[in-house]
Amino acid sequence: MNDQILAQAVNVARHYGETVALEQASCRVMDSERIALLGSSGSGKSTLLHLLGGLSAPSRGSVSWPALGPVEGLRPQKVAFVFQAQSLLAPLSALENAALPLLLLGAHPGDALARAGDLLERLGLGSVVQQLPEELSGGQAQRVAVARALVSGPRLILADEPTGQLDSVNAGRLMDVLIAECDRIGAALVIATHDPQVATRLDRVWQMTHGVLVPGEVAA
Repeated sequence: MNDQILAQAVNVARHYGETVALEQASCRVMDSERIALLGSSGSGKSTLLHLLGGLSAPSRGSVSWPALGPVEGLRPQKVAFVFQAQSLLAPLSALENAALPLLLLGAHPGDALARAGDLLERLGLGSVVQQLPEELSGGQAQRVAVARALVSGPRLILADEPTGQLDSVNAGRLMDVLIAECDRIGAALVIATHDPQVATRLDRVWQMTHGVLVPGEVAA
């Protein structure tokens, strides 16, 4: 692991009116790290991921991406996100959804579709590549979203409960592909989960409790 800081949060909080989604967090994600963010539903895991991915701004504190540059240039190539909710585009097939980041970056359509198809095959979705999102199960749609996150070779992948809708066999297969692909491209990986079995596959564990990150790695 080198010492590049991909994402750093310093004393961040996120409030929505009177609702406190995240009370206190200081952390950093280094290049090629594998981190599990453990916590129960509503503990603030998703909020922290959104802040680290530049999808929302903190109510207090600061988030920066020292090795990646300004927030405007993070997606889709430098930072990729796997959302907890269904996030595929309805008019596109599973294959087209998975290839979308590469297509947006100007890749040749044939190359983009081939790369996406390979990832979908490895995730056990070779038989549904032409199906629309409405024709997929929740677990299949989540695996397509994982392929979409991986396809552009990002530096940082943030995944919100990626195994939440999968049985144990497909959850294990997804984690195998996700970790192997991160190893191949040298990406850092942060997975928000309430499943201790997922956490055992990663190198470090952060614990989120009632909107507070404990212990976390204190940012300098």
